[in-house]
Amino acid sequence: MRAGADVELHSEIEQFLYHEAWLLDQGRLDEWLALYTDDATYWIPLEANQTDPLTTSSIVYDDRRLLEVRVRQFQHPRAHARVPAPRTVHQIGNVRVLEADGRDVRVGSTLVLVEYRRERQRVWSAIVEHRLRRSVEGLRIAAKRVDLVNSEAELDGIVCIF
Repeated sequence: MRAGADVELHSEIEQFLYHEAWLLDQGRLDEWLALYTDDATYWIPLEANQTDPLTTSSIVYDDRRLLEVRVRQFQHPRAHARVPAPRTVHQIGNVRVLEADGRDVRVGSTLVLVEYRRERQRVWSAIVEHRLRRSVEGLRIAAKRVDLVNSEAELDGIVCIF
């Protein structure tokens, strides 16, 4: 791939990740969900260096259907555990293309998420990997893995979406 194409792809990916973060911060979860392919997975491993979500426990391992359920539960007016909804700021950094193969691109980044809810502010940090797929609508998320830095600690209830 030529250098100009590398820069263009990197910029496109950064803008996509920034848009995803903005949708989450704005609470536009239906639009966020629309970024996912029909066969997408969303994974938050429980342990550092976890390699398989099916043979060990995970904090979250959702396919597209379970992700839709998660969003509906999050938006439900009687979801007492999520009232009030958290206010968040997602800070994306260190974006790098790990692998580009045909229409799929594997992307690594870092995330710092500040969550404010019930007079309490929490900071989450993670290494994130997206597998993005090119479609007629543009880039879409085929897989997202969020490795929380403190995944093995007592997490005291996660109410935000990474």
